[in-house]
Parts: sequence; structure tokens; C-alpha cells
Amino acid sequence: MPTPIYDELSWRGFIAQATHPEELAKLLSAGAVPFYIGFDPTGRSLHLGSLVPVIGMMRLQKAGHPPVALIGGATGMVGDPSGKSEERKLLTLDDVRENGASIRKQLEKFLDFSGPAAARTADNSEWFTKMTCIEWLREVGKSYTVKDMLEKESVKSRLSREQALSYTEFSYMLMQAYDFLHLFDSRGCLLQAGGDDQWGNITAGIDLIRRLRQKHAFGLTFPLLTTASGGKFGKTEKGTNVWLDPAMTSPFKFYQYLLNTDDKDVVRNLKLFTFLQQEEIARLEAALAQAPEKREAQRALARETTTLAHGADAAARAIRASEVIFSEEIRGVSEDLFLEICADATCVPLSPEPLAAGLPLVDLLVQVSLAKSKNEARRLVEGGGVYLNNRKTSGLEQKVGKDDLLFGRLLLVRKGRKDTCLVKFG
Repeated sequence: MPTPIYDELSWRGFIAQATHPEELAKLLSAGAVPFYIGFDPTGRSLHLGSLVPVIGMMRLQKAGHPPVALIGGATGMVGDPSGKSEERKLLTLDDVRENGASIRKQLEKFLDFSGPAAARTADNSEWFTKMTCIEWLREVGKSYTVKDMLEKESVKSRLSREQALSYTEFSYMLMQAYDFLHLFDSRGCLLQAGGDDQWGNITAGIDLIRRLRQKHAFGLTFPLLTTASGGKFGKTEKGTNVWLDPAMTSPFKFYQYLLNTDDKDVVRNLKLFTFLQQEEIARLEAALAQAPEKREAQRALARETTTLAHGADAAARAIRASEVIFSEEIRGVSEDLFLEICADATCVPLSPEPLAAGLPLVDLLVQVSLAKSKNEARRLVEGGGVYLNNRKTSGLEQKVGKDDLLFGRLLLVRKGRKDTCLVKFG
């Protein structure tokens, strides 16, 4: 017998907060519950952290609950202050429309738009652009007091830091509340879910439905993840997001990011980001405890999540590339993939002329700054810590020629495990 969906979500760590949790659990077990999650088009791609609500939608849909993926064509023009220490930069209408179309296309990869629990999309600009300011103030504004709004965490946190909060941002909460009311009326949505920073906005919608329709609705929030080091999940060391758009973050880098997951985070992320069963996750947790150096849990996380986000073929290529990074088989990859593997390496251009007579290895190490002097270069080579195209160098007398180059122009020079330089000849 399958685990009830609420219990499954709870075991996997999806539930941060829920309104009337016992009642919601019974409701989700009793039959189909239409629900929605909103995505503001503040950028043209979702990121790795966005997979938490996306996979939450997938799990609810697989349990028979029809989702509505709401694109915030109107709210994206305003900017959500939740979790932000300062006001977002306002986007143009063209930017919002372009971003919204891109995000909708991404969501369509994860959701099933057929069958009894078929997913649907919506854009809140459909209803907000039809309302006048007077209609808005009378129907929605009248239902809230300033005191109620000031008590919401998204507002209190900004005011407690004495950060400016514009009326535009202050109104965002009411816009999202009206989204819930509209989808409650038009699509029968009884549940709104989202990141935990949306709790105040979600409960505002529940209040609006109760006040204007005298009906009961529900809210559910997912955790906002941080890494073991305290950083925001989905961020790289350089502070840029790990995007779901393969043109912005390649499947290889996506895979590598997950492969490097800290031991302290990997079991939690296996529960959240994969559809592996509880028994398999328990096995991987045991393997992690017994032999953490094998990184079996990380490999499973990277494989499953990359397959989910980019497909089996892209995941297989990423795995293959990962396998050859430190192997002698690096000549077996394509030039494009090789350049992608080396994207973060220091790149040094050199003239190809010395290759005709043979460029001494010791001289090469100095020229690409992997050694400060020839004496240091000699010590590195004698210590066996220098590699050309991932092959250990043969000795101090070794010279580099044209036959050593990859694709007729590239040479990967490595000192130890981490210090890597890509040399481009010509």
C-alpha cells in the first residue's frame, strides 16, 4: 500500500509549515485536491533551489492532485519583498513576458498535462489587467487592515532592519492573496504551496477566501535550503546560481555541483531531489556512513537529479565527462566537452613555434605560472606531481611537441589535483 502523500512529503522533508496539517493530510488522502504554486518571472530561468517546489508539484500530481503552475506576469512587475533586504529592480513588461514564457516552458518539462490530474498553467496578468484601481481597492484593499499587514514576517523583517519598503512592495501580499481567491473561484484550488518565505502571502490568501467566500482553504510551504556551510542552496562559490536552463548552467556543471555535495547535506537532498524509494535512500545513507570516500550517495544524487532536469542522455554525457576529468582517457571526449570540463581552469595562450623543436617541460611550467622558477619546476617534476593531458610526466628531460596537443592546439597541464592550466597554442 502506498504511503499517504502527506506522510511521504513529511518524511522527505518537504513540509516546513502547513495550515491545519491533520485536516490537510486527510483531505489529500480523500480525493483530488486542485492546488497551485506561483513562479514570478524575475529571471529567464528557474534555478536548482526552485526544484524543491517543482518536485513538490510533481509528487502531489502523481498522488492524483491536479496542479496549476501560475506565472506571475502581474506580480513579477511589482516584486515580492519576501526574503529580500532591499527592493527588487523593476522589470520592463517585455522582460516579464519573455521570462514568463521561458519559465512556463521549463515547467512543462516536469509536469504532466494529460490525464485526470492534468496540469494547467495560468498567468495572473490575465485578471489583474482587467481590474481598475477602484475595483481593486474596494474588493481586496477593504478586506485588510494595515495592522494585519504589518504583522506579516515579510514586512516585519524589512522594517526591523530599517530598510525602505515601498507601497508597491507593500501591496504585493494583497496581489498574491487575490491570486488564491481567483484560482479558488475559477479553478477550484483549495491549496496553495510555495517556499517558506511565502507563508505570510499564502495565509493572506486563505484569510481573503474566508472573508469573502466564507470557505476554508489550505496552505503548505517547502523549506528554503542552505548548505552545510550556511550558504544559499543552488549558489556556486562565485555567487552565481545553478540554473535549470542548460544554456546558463551546462548539464556537466549541474552534475558536478551535485557531485560535490557535502556529506552532511546529501541524504537530505536525496530525499528532496530524487524519486528514489525510501529503501534505496536508506541503503545509500548506510554506504555513506561506511565508506564516505566512495561518494556513492553523491553520485546517485547527481545522476538522478541531472536526469530529471536535463534528461538521460545529458546525464550520461555529464557522467562520462566527470569520469575522464582525472583519467588518461581525456582524449576520448569531444573538443566542446573538453573545453567545458576546463572552463574554470586558468587559460594561457602560447606561441606554437617552440613546439617544433620541443618545448622543455620545465620551461613550460614556468611560462604557465605553475612554478615560480625552473628550480621549483624541477622539484615538481621529480616529485611526480605534474601531468600533461592527465598523464604523469616522464621526467626532467621531457619536451612538449605538436603530437602532445589535443585537437591540434590545446594542452592540459596539471600540478597535483587542483592546480590546472589550459594552454592554447596559436
